[in-house]
Amino acid sequence: MFVITVDFEIKSEYVNQFRSRVLQQAKDSLNNEEKCFIFDVCFDEKNTNKVFLYEIYQDKDAFDYHLKSDHYLSFDKDVKNWVTKKIVNQLIKQD
Repeated sequence: MFVITVDFEIKSEYVNQFRSRVLQQAKDSLNNEEKCFIFDVCFDEKNTNKVFLYEIYQDKDAFDYHLKSDHYLSFDKDVKNWVTKKIVNQLIKQD
């Protein structure tokens, strides 16, 4: 399994828009990518500008497919100017 975590920091004026858009992205990924098994979106209760994603794919190829998908490219373009910080981690989950 291939695991992706992403820590986002969002500009205050775009928090609500980002929340809506990232939840749609999670649905799109799960519905359109058979090798995307988990796509969880977590919101920080104390700091509404922080969002954490946890995604699990079958393998790195499945994640690479995700990065080329229309729904990901659209999401990335939509939120690009709303984000002040984005930290992506790639991990391998041993079964």
